[in-house]
Amino acid sequence: MKELYLEDFAPGQTYRGSGRIRIDKEGIKRFAAEFDPQPFHLDEKAAGSSIFGGLAASGWHTAAVTMRLLVESDFKPAGGIVGAGIEDFRWPRPVRPGDELRVESEVLEMRPSRSRPDQGLIKVRTTALNQDGEAVLIYVGNLIVRARPR
Repeated sequence: MKELYLEDFAPGQTYRGSGRIRIDKEGIKRFAAEFDPQPFHLDEKAAGSSIFGGLAASGWHTAAVTMRLLVESDFKPAGGIVGAGIEDFRWPRPVRPGDELRVESEVLEMRPSRSRPDQGLIKVRTTALNQDGEAVLIYVGNLIVRARPR
């Protein structure tokens, strides 16, 4: 798939062509053991009496999987997915063992840089969805994108 330059983006464009990744119990525990060692991510019994009512993936695990899916999707900004910042970041529901995640992205804004004519910013809402189409992560990020070479 070809890279998309700043001028190729416009508000309202959507990108839904992502693969899917299935989350399993062992992966949830492995990620949590290394990066987010809280009982509701590591121990099924402890998770059962937590706010989650069962084993749930770390939100950061969900974010990492979302990034992988995004990089491998049909959303291909020239120069890669280079973040300049995040404006909003939410986890509306937990990811459970057996969930299968995919991503969708929508361009909200596009603007050339005033100080760097070779690039600009696009504001993008990325949503990770489970197999039932329920959002498990939503974030709005600002990405630096190369302008088309002149």
